[in-house]
Amino acid sequence: MSWMWIQEHRERQRVFERRRYPTDLTDAEWERIRPLLPRPAKRARKPGVDLREILNAIRYLARAGCGWRMLPTNFGPWQTVYWWFRRFVRRPLFRTLHDVALMLDRERAGRAASPSAGVIDSQSVKAPIAPGGGGYDAAKKVKGRKRQIAVDTGGRLLMVNLTTADVQVAAGAEAIITAIRKRWPWLKHLFADGAYDRGKLMSKAAYRDFVIEIVRKLSDQKGF
Repeated sequence: MSWMWIQEHRERQRVFERRRYPTDLTDAEWERIRPLLPRPAKRARKPGVDLREILNAIRYLARAGCGWRMLPTNFGPWQTVYWWFRRFVRRPLFRTLHDVALMLDRERAGRAASPSAGVIDSQSVKAPIAPGGGGYDAAKKVKGRKRQIAVDTGGRLLMVNLTTADVQVAAGAEAIITAIRKRWPWLKHLFADGAYDRGKLMSKAAYRDFVIEIVRKLSDQKGF
C-alpha cells in the first residue's frame, strides 16, 4: 500500500511540475495543436525554443492580462515569446485553431461544421486608451472601445471587429459583413436588433447575398 501511495504521489508531482499554471496546455491539447505549428525549413536548424512553452506563455499572458515584460521568467525571455507570437499571428495560427475548434464543437453537437446563420450585436466597454485615440458612445454613455461580435446560433464566436466607441453600430457591422463570408462561406443569415435596421447596411448585406433579419423587442419586454 505504501509503495502504491508513493507511485501515485510521484505521478501527481510530475503532473504538477508539467503544468505550473492553470493555463498550461494539457498533453491532449498539445497533440492537437502541434501539427498546425510552423515547421522549420529542411535545410534550417531546428528552433532553439520549446514551442509548447511559447504557447503556454501566450496563454498565460492572455488570461492574466499582464504586459509582455511581466511574463514569469521561467517562460524564457519575453522578447522571444513576443517574436513567436508575431509569427503565429502572421500565419494566422490562432484564427485557424479557433475555427477548427469551433467546427469540431459544432459537429459534436450534431450540427454542420460551418454555420449558415448567426447573430450580430455590439458592446461598448470602458477603456482608458482606445485604438485611434478613443471615442465616446453617446447612447451608452461609455468612453472607450466598441466590439462588434458575430456568433452562431449556439453562441460560438465567429468574428470580432474592434472599433472606437463612437463608431455607429451599423457602420461597424459593415466590416463584419465584408469579412465574414471569406471565413465562413456558407453563412448567409444574420439576426440583429433594431440598431442594425439601416438602409446602407441592408443594401450592403443584400449585395453580398446576406439576409439581416431584425428581431424587434416585444411591447411588454423587460431586459434582454
